[in-house]
This record gives sequence, C-alpha cells and structure tokens, in this order.
Amino acid sequence: MVPDISETLDALLARYVAGSLPAPVRVLVESHLAIKPESRAFVSRLEVLAGGELTGAEPVPLGGRQDRLDAIFASPAPAISGRRNESPGILPRPLVDFVGFEEADIPWRTKLPGFKEYALGEIDGCNASLFWLRPGRAIPDHTHDGSELFLVLDGAFNDQRGRFARGDISIADETVDHRPVAETDRPCIGFLVSDGGLRLTGPLHRKLTDIVGF
Repeated sequence: MVPDISETLDALLARYVAGSLPAPVRVLVESHLAIKPESRAFVSRLEVLAGGELTGAEPVPLGGRQDRLDAIFASPAPAISGRRNESPGILPRPLVDFVGFEEADIPWRTKLPGFKEYALGEIDGCNASLFWLRPGRAIPDHTHDGSELFLVLDGAFNDQRGRFARGDISIADETVDHRPVAETDRPCIGFLVSDGGLRLTGPLHRKLTDIVGF
C-alpha cells in the first residue's frame, strides 16, 4: 500500500531507507532521488544513522536464514547515485528500468482532450501510471479515496497548495481537495502511484469545462 499521506517527504524517504515501500513507490522515490541531489544527501545521512543503529544493536538468532538470504539477493539494488540514474530523456533511469522504455516510446492513450495516460496496472498493491497534460490543461477539482503520490518528471503544475516542478512529489489523500493546472509553457508529465480512486468535487460548470478540456 502507498504510505500514509499524512507523512512528510522526509518520512517517506526514511521509509525508503528502511526498505518498507512497495515496488512502485520505491521506484518513484528512487526517481525523485535521481533528480534531486538535496534529497540524496538526506538519504545518505539516514543510511549512516541506520548503519550506526545496526552496529550497536544486540545480535539475535536468525530464523529462516536461507530464505532471508534468497530474498535479499533477489531484491533490486537501490539506485540513488552514480551513472545508473543518468538518462538522456526526462525519465530517470530507475523509472526507465521499471517501465521498460524511454519517453519517446511511451504508448500513451488519450483519456480526455489534452490528457494522456499510460497505465502500468496494479503492482504490489498499488496502481501506477504515467500522465501527460498539455500546457494549461486542468484536472477537475477532486479529492481521493486513498493515498496518492505524483512525481513531476517534466513541466510543472499548480494547485491550491502551490507549485510542483520537475523532481517534486505531490502528496495527497482524502484531506486534499485540489484542481491541478499544468503551466502554459510546456506539457506536464508525471509518474503517479495510488491505492484508491478519486472523487470529483467543485462547481458543476467548472467540472464540465475541465472534463472537456476548454
């Protein structure tokens, strides 16, 4: 499941270091880290602290040793620094590895005028998708039936909470009622992970206008 959205970004990064995130959320965080060097520095400090805690911990007997080792060796390595995060396009390397292609090869499907999506489906208890919004396109006012993380990969959008640009993560849940609007200079492209649907809100005339994309 997507982490409790009452968490801050720092708490989300802490859960990444602890290894407790489902696969799509882990990839979203790794992609954020590939773009934002300040977050990589924060994660590195958390890893040092976590290592210190492990060093000082009392040893305990390990049950199911071989099963645990098999799980460790089968898990993907984190990608927070170095050449693995480099990519010639707007998709960070962890996301390219996850979806299997670069930006130019994304098989977009039009959902609404000026609004395209590539849905990866349900993975590890989460719904994951790539989104493309034409410049100036608004998403109708809505709130959420669960938790939602949206990583901006290119362009930017604004809502009642402020501006979200490349590398920023929008964190929303049922307490957030917003109307994201892509900025007018370029399309807004992002990676979304959620564990629930959304419910349209707002006045009917604006809802209809936003749906048809005027």
